[in-house]
Amino acid sequence: MEIPHIPVLLNEVQEIFKNLKTGYFLDCTLGFGGHSEALLKNHPDLKFIACDQDQQALEFSKKRLKNFRNRITFMQSNFSEVLEKISHKEELRGILADIGVSSFQLDNNERGFSVNSDFLDMRMNQNSKISAYEIINTYTKEQLTSIFKDYGELHDAHFIAEKICLERSKNPIKSAKELYQIIGKGKQNHRKISKATLAFQAIRIEVNQELKVLKDFLGHLENLKPKNCILAIISFHSLEDRIVKKFFKKWSKNCICDEKIMRCECGNNHSLGQIITKKAISASKEELLKNSRSSCAKMRAFYFNNLDNK
Repeated sequence: MEIPHIPVLLNEVQEIFKNLKTGYFLDCTLGFGGHSEALLKNHPDLKFIACDQDQQALEFSKKRLKNFRNRITFMQSNFSEVLEKISHKEELRGILADIGVSSFQLDNNERGFSVNSDFLDMRMNQNSKISAYEIINTYTKEQLTSIFKDYGELHDAHFIAEKICLERSKNPIKSAKELYQIIGKGKQNHRKISKATLAFQAIRIEVNQELKVLKDFLGHLENLKPKNCILAIISFHSLEDRIVKKFFKKWSKNCICDEKIMRCECGNNHSLGQIITKKAISASKEELLKNSRSSCAKMRAFYFNNLDNK
């Protein structure tokens, strides 16, 4: 069968989880099954929980992974909610979340992710009520400015929002192509990425509430305090990577006292584990040559060794 997506950092993911033996592995963002297929082959005694909110991706992966069906439980869910839905939490030994957009989603005209699309959608879960169309055509100028500034880190966010509001006052903006023309092909100052790419990324983050979803997921993990479990997160946006880095740093601290306090008063025993990756892992030169979309990928990993389950 033709595979519509190349999994990023595949070798690096396998290296992170190479010592897993038995128990359960949670693939929070199954996508088209590339990471899970490799891990299933290399870990015959692991059982898998495979989750994705995209129905098309789930259906494809069920076919791709049919030879392992006795070891996999499939779920359709946003990854921020999956920890509340699964059983066997105490047996989780590995968790992977690849929180990027798949090549299939980007290349599929009807999904409206690409600047060349005839649609304006960008929903990862096609059952979601709000799409890019509603955001572009109904959000106020101030709301659009905030999205472009906060999520796209665009210096001229106000100007872009103003142009969109002017154009939609004439006729609704119906396609990504049209939106691309309105935003323009110029590049952000001192950055190689075009303004349109950054703006589209910001809209997608708003449509899917990606930063909130990530924070919710990490918050659930913090409350769960899994035992003897490795977590790896692959992100594609600096804001996402910043959130992951902040949570990992917090989890690794024994002392949670205010820095101004001279002497520890908290008990100095609050660490949930250790950070595995001293710095984010990026794609190798070899991978970049094969898959240019891996250029923004960054993976961080954390080991929960909270044996007392405090």
